[in-house]
Amino acid sequence: MEATSRPNKLENLANLATILVSLVLSVVLIKVFLLPQSRPAAIPTGPGVGMSLKQSLPDVDWAKNKRTLVLAISTQCHFCTESAPFFQRLQKERPEDFKLVAVMPQAADESRKYLEGEGVHVDDVKQATLSTIGVTGTPTLLLVDNTGTVANVWQGKLQPDQEGGVLAVLKKNATQ
Repeated sequence: MEATSRPNKLENLANLATILVSLVLSVVLIKVFLLPQSRPAAIPTGPGVGMSLKQSLPDVDWAKNKRTLVLAISTQCHFCTESAPFFQRLQKERPEDFKLVAVMPQAADESRKYLEGEGVHVDDVKQATLSTIGVTGTPTLLLVDNTGTVANVWQGKLQPDQEGGVLAVLKKNATQ
Protein backbone atom coordinates (compact mmCIF):
# COMPACT_ATOMS: atom_id res chain seq x y z
CA MET A 1 0.00 0.00 0.00
CA GLU A 2 1.31 3.36 -1.00
CA ALA A 3 1.61 5.95 1.72
CA THR A 4 0.17 9.16 0.45
CA SER A 5 0.04 11.82 3.03
CA ARG A 6 -2.87 14.11 3.12
CA PRO A 7 -2.64 17.19 5.27
CA ASN A 8 -4.70 16.85 8.37
CA LYS A 9 -6.77 19.60 9.98
CA LEU A 10 -4.04 20.65 12.40
CA GLU A 11 -1.54 21.23 9.58
CA ASN A 12 -4.13 23.25 7.66
CA LEU A 13 -4.83 25.47 10.68
CA ALA A 14 -1.10 26.00 11.28
CA ASN A 15 -0.57 26.99 7.64
CA LEU A 16 -3.53 29.38 7.76
CA ALA A 17 -2.27 30.97 11.01
CA THR A 18 1.20 31.45 9.47
CA ILE A 19 -0.30 33.16 6.42
CA LEU A 20 -2.46 35.48 8.59
CA VAL A 21 0.47 36.48 10.82
CA SER A 22 2.58 37.17 7.73
CA LEU A 23 -0.13 39.41 6.28
CA VAL A 24 -0.57 41.38 9.51
CA LEU A 25 3.20 41.79 9.89
CA SER A 26 3.47 42.96 6.27
CA VAL A 27 0.76 45.60 6.76
CA VAL A 28 2.43 46.90 9.92
CA LEU A 29 5.86 47.08 8.28
CA ILE A 30 4.44 48.89 5.24
CA LYS A 31 2.66 51.43 7.47
CA VAL A 32 5.72 52.06 9.63
CA PHE A 33 8.44 52.17 7.00
CA LEU A 34 6.88 53.02 3.64
CA LEU A 35 3.91 55.31 4.23
CA PRO A 36 4.54 58.96 5.20
CA GLN A 37 4.13 59.71 8.89
CA SER A 38 1.96 62.56 10.08
CA ARG A 39 3.96 64.86 12.33
CA PRO A 40 2.54 66.21 15.56
CA ALA A 41 1.84 69.94 15.71
CA ALA A 42 4.70 72.04 17.00
CA ILE A 43 4.69 72.47 20.74
CA PRO A 44 4.61 76.15 21.67
CA THR A 45 7.82 77.25 23.33
CA GLY A 46 6.36 80.29 24.97
CA PRO A 47 5.36 83.82 24.16
CA GLY A 48 7.24 85.47 21.35
CA VAL A 49 8.28 88.97 20.46
CA GLY A 50 5.64 90.39 18.12
CA MET A 51 2.79 88.37 19.64
CA SER A 52 -0.36 90.42 20.33
CA LEU A 53 -2.05 90.21 23.74
CA LYS A 54 -5.09 92.30 22.71
CA GLN A 55 -7.35 89.27 22.27
CA SER A 56 -6.09 87.30 25.26
CA LEU A 57 -6.22 90.25 27.69
CA PRO A 58 -8.94 92.44 26.16
CA ASP A 59 -9.68 94.40 29.35
CA VAL A 60 -6.18 95.92 29.55
CA ASP A 61 -6.02 99.42 28.07
CA TRP A 62 -2.65 99.06 26.33
CA ALA A 63 -2.84 102.52 24.72
CA LYS A 64 -3.45 104.22 28.06
CA ASN A 65 -0.65 102.24 29.72
CA LYS A 66 1.83 103.14 26.93
CA ARG A 67 4.31 100.51 28.20
CA THR A 68 3.29 97.55 30.34
CA LEU A 69 5.37 94.95 32.09
CA VAL A 70 3.26 91.84 32.48
CA LEU A 71 4.27 89.54 35.34
CA ALA A 72 2.96 86.07 34.45
CA ILE A 73 3.22 84.32 37.79
CA SER A 74 1.42 81.84 40.03
CA THR A 75 0.86 81.45 43.74
CA GLN A 76 1.95 77.82 43.30
CA CYS A 77 5.34 78.69 41.77
CA HIS A 78 8.29 78.68 44.17
CA PHE A 79 10.43 80.47 41.57
CA CYS A 80 7.85 83.29 41.59
CA THR A 81 8.08 83.53 45.37
CA GLU A 82 11.89 83.51 45.15
CA SER A 83 11.65 86.30 42.54
CA ALA A 84 9.49 88.54 44.78
CA PRO A 85 12.44 90.75 45.82
CA PHE A 86 13.15 91.44 42.14
CA PHE A 87 9.47 92.21 41.52
CA GLN A 88 9.61 94.67 44.44
CA ARG A 89 12.69 96.25 42.85
CA LEU A 90 10.89 96.48 39.51
CA GLN A 91 8.04 98.32 41.15
CA LYS A 92 10.41 100.81 42.77
CA GLU A 93 12.84 101.36 39.88
CA ARG A 94 10.54 101.28 36.86
CA PRO A 95 10.07 104.47 34.91
CA GLU A 96 6.84 106.33 35.68
CA ASP A 97 5.27 105.62 32.30
CA PHE A 98 5.43 101.85 32.86
CA LYS A 99 2.51 99.95 34.30
CA LEU A 100 2.91 96.63 36.12
CA VAL A 101 0.18 94.06 35.49
CA ALA A 102 0.20 90.66 37.19
CA VAL A 103 -1.49 87.90 35.20
CA MET A 104 -2.15 84.85 37.33
CA PRO A 105 -4.21 81.66 36.94
CA GLN A 106 -5.65 81.97 40.45
CA ALA A 107 -8.69 84.08 41.32
CA ALA A 108 -7.94 87.81 41.50
CA ASP A 109 -8.60 88.01 45.26
CA GLU A 110 -6.25 85.11 45.99
CA SER A 111 -3.65 86.63 43.66
CA ARG A 112 -3.85 90.05 45.33
CA LYS A 113 -3.47 88.44 48.75
CA TYR A 114 -0.42 86.50 47.55
CA LEU A 115 1.19 89.62 46.04
CA GLU A 116 0.48 91.64 49.18
CA GLY A 117 2.05 88.89 51.31
CA GLU A 118 5.17 89.01 49.12
CA GLY A 119 5.30 92.82 49.23
CA VAL A 120 4.81 93.10 45.48
CA HIS A 121 2.73 96.10 44.39
CA VAL A 122 1.29 96.16 40.87
CA ASP A 123 -1.08 98.47 39.05
CA ASP A 124 -3.52 95.71 38.12
CA VAL A 125 -4.13 91.99 38.64
CA LYS A 126 -5.77 89.88 35.93
CA GLN A 127 -6.95 86.30 36.25
CA ALA A 128 -6.25 84.25 33.12
CA THR A 129 -4.98 80.87 32.10
CA LEU A 130 -1.33 81.60 31.38
CA SER A 131 -1.33 79.55 28.18
CA THR A 132 -3.79 82.07 26.69
CA ILE A 133 -0.96 84.61 26.66
CA GLY A 134 1.56 82.05 25.40
CA VAL A 135 3.19 81.44 28.78
CA THR A 136 4.31 77.87 29.42
CA GLY A 137 6.33 78.42 32.59
CA THR A 138 6.47 80.84 35.47
CA PRO A 139 7.71 83.36 36.18
CA THR A 140 7.64 85.04 32.78
CA LEU A 141 7.96 88.78 32.17
CA LEU A 142 6.48 90.34 29.04
CA LEU A 143 7.26 93.90 28.01
CA VAL A 144 4.23 95.05 26.01
CA ASP A 145 3.92 98.23 23.97
CA ASN A 146 0.93 100.56 23.62
CA THR A 147 -0.62 98.38 20.88
CA GLY A 148 -0.64 95.24 23.04
CA THR A 149 2.33 93.72 21.20
CA VAL A 150 5.06 91.87 23.08
CA ALA A 151 8.41 93.66 22.68
CA ASN A 152 10.58 91.60 25.08
CA VAL A 153 10.27 88.30 26.95
CA TRP A 154 12.15 87.01 29.98
CA GLN A 155 11.40 83.50 31.24
CA GLY A 156 12.25 81.73 34.47
CA LYS A 157 13.91 82.88 37.65
CA LEU A 158 16.38 85.52 36.52
CA GLN A 159 19.98 85.76 37.69
CA PRO A 160 21.15 89.12 39.09
CA ASP A 161 22.80 90.14 35.78
CA GLN A 162 19.58 89.27 33.91
CA GLU A 163 17.55 91.31 36.41
CA GLY A 164 19.84 94.26 35.69
CA GLY A 165 19.27 93.70 31.98
CA VAL A 166 15.49 93.89 32.45
CA LEU A 167 15.81 97.17 34.35
CA ALA A 168 18.15 98.54 31.68
CA VAL A 169 15.62 97.70 28.94
CA LEU A 170 12.82 99.35 30.93
CA LYS A 171 14.87 102.53 31.44
CA LYS A 172 15.97 102.54 27.80
CA ASN A 173 12.39 102.19 26.59
CA ALA A 174 11.05 104.83 28.99
CA THR A 175 11.74 107.70 26.62
CA GLN A 176 10.46 105.95 23.48
